[in-house]
Amino acid sequence: MQLIDIDKVRYRKHLNIVIVAFISSLLVLSLLFGTVLISLFANVGDVNDFLQTANDAVQAEPDNNFRFNLVGVVLALFVNGAILYKVKNSAFFTEIYYVWQVKQIQNLVYRKLKKIKLAAKNGEEAAMIILSFYYQSQLQIYKLDDNTITLSTIENHQQQLNDLIAESGLTISADQFDKSLIATYK
Repeated sequence: MQLIDIDKVRYRKHLNIVIVAFISSLLVLSLLFGTVLISLFANVGDVNDFLQTANDAVQAEPDNNFRFNLVGVVLALFVNGAILYKVKNSAFFTEIYYVWQVKQIQNLVYRKLKKIKLAAKNGEEAAMIILSFYYQSQLQIYKLDDNTITLSTIENHQQQLNDLIAESGLTISADQFDKSLIATYK
């Protein structure tokens, strides 16, 4: 994966629209599905008798529609997930999907960060490439998300890595990064 420049204003605008739309549709669909399920199944006599017996056995509240509302929420999550999956490659989602992919890779690197840092100190070129991508991507994402508190720490780590790369006499950049490099560190 290559790092690309992202328009921060467009990214934030689109992300906010997606967040509001997701929450709104989750609310509306949950209520809709819950209401439909309650109207279809809560008043059926045989089912109610069976459920009443089961409720009495576990001393639960009678006439509780919690299970129907829960199923409504789960169905709404599935519908929203399917919609997001279908539109993730659209032009509107370009920046959002890119940031999501970069954050996934950062998470993979973070899980193996101690081993990768140790390998970089031992002069392994692949580890230095991974760290170069990791630090540069962190700087980019933190700036996009206005997470400026830890930027100086990341910049210090990046500078230490650049010093290590210079001492090793290597030419390394984040452009050399490939996700498969992470798999070599278990």
